[in-house]
Amino acid sequence: MSTYISYFSRRSLAPRLATSTTVCAICRRSFSSSSLLRSGHNRWSKIRHKKTAADAKKNAQNTNFSKNLTLYSKLFGPDPRLNSQLATVIAAAKKAGMPKANIDIAIARGQGKSSSGAGLESLTVEVMMPSSVAVVVEVETEKKLRALQDLRGIVRKCGGTVTPVAFMFTRLGRTILKGKDDAEFDDIMMQALEAGAEDVEQDENGDIVLLTQPNATHQVAQSISEALSAEILESDIIWSPADRVKLDDATSALSISSLLTALRNESDVQAIYANVERGAVSEEVWEAIEDNLDM
Repeated sequence: MSTYISYFSRRSLAPRLATSTTVCAICRRSFSSSSLLRSGHNRWSKIRHKKTAADAKKNAQNTNFSKNLTLYSKLFGPDPRLNSQLATVIAAAKKAGMPKANIDIAIARGQGKSSSGAGLESLTVEVMMPSSVAVVVEVETEKKLRALQDLRGIVRKCGGTVTPVAFMFTRLGRTILKGKDDAEFDDIMMQALEAGAEDVEQDENGDIVLLTQPNATHQVAQSISEALSAEILESDIIWSPADRVKLDDATSALSISSLLTALRNESDVQAIYANVERGAVSEEVWEAIEDNLDM
């Protein structure tokens, strides 16, 4: 039996190997699937990349709305009928598609309450990430222990450690007023210093930045805003790093970006600060980090 099989194989295969078979282009395409698979994979990767970028942009936009809603509620009260600045932000947030529940939560936070009316507790989480990047996270929550447990889990998953880093920062009050074309910066600086500001700067957008002691932040903001008839864009007590670390390592940068994105998705997180500046990392990676920081 084995001899017969060997003989048959030699005779039957030889002519097949020698014969040249012509296959039409359409059939030839159907025989190969690797290029189609690669094409589909690349297309899906592009769609996913665009969706991720769009989601990040929308999250950043909603975060900005939340901050302003909380700020104007804190400064001028929670009733939009008596608070024109709050009413303006509410209208813009609704137009951008921000859910009403999120708008109500942000306004309530300005009054130190949750949307259900319960009081909120403040919590600060300090984190050390790779490349010696220190992160400070400010939280307001109804359930302090649960929030701390959730945030510890996020930090651990992203390769960080919850450990004291606040000594690497200084607490400052910072207010940003919309710049006015018809106002002299020197005049604004003199009024701000007289009102209690410790330093006055003008940023690249022409807006006025006031630095104060933490306990004088909102008082100085309201005083200068009224004196100059200038809109308050931001007014916060911030964590200002004493020194900044240049971020050069791509792997560390991706870990930090993942951490910041995950933290921003937590509704209890109010602000995130880090002692980091751009080094050799790509512009795209740095933008993802910067968009999630309260610089």
